[in-house]
Amino acid sequence: MILNSNSMTPIYIQIAEWLETEILNGTIQSNEKIYSQYQLAEMFNINPATAAKGLNILADQSVLYKKRGLGMFVSTDARDTILKKRKNEKLKSMVMDLATEAVQLNVDEEELVSMIREMHGKLKGDK
Repeated sequence: MILNSNSMTPIYIQIAEWLETEILNGTIQSNEKIYSQYQLAEMFNINPATAAKGLNILADQSVLYKKRGLGMFVSTDARDTILKKRKNEKLKSMVMDLATEAVQLNVDEEELVSMIREMHGKLKGDK
C-alpha cells in the first residue's frame, strides 16, 4: 500500500484503515503480533508518532490489544469489529451518497435497488 499524502484523510487514519484491510483479508490473523510503530514508520516513511496514532485508534476500538513489553496483537474478534464498524459507518455513508445522487437524477427506488442487485450479483460471480 502507498499512503496518499494529498488525501483529505490523515495519514494515521490511512494506516489504521490499511491494517483493518489486512485483518479483513486474513493477511494478519487473530492473536498475531501487529507491526510496531517503528516498523510502520519505516515501511511507509512516516514519523513513528503518526504510526503510533494509527495503532492507538485500533487499540481504542478493541481491534488491537497491548501485551506489556511484547507489543500489540490482533484481538480475537477484530474481524467482526471491523466488519460491523465499516457496515455502520462507511457503507451507510456510501449509501447516503448513492441515494442522494439517485434522487437528483430522478432514479426511482425500484430502479436503484435493481442496479445495486445487478452489481452485487456481478461482484459475487452470480450468473
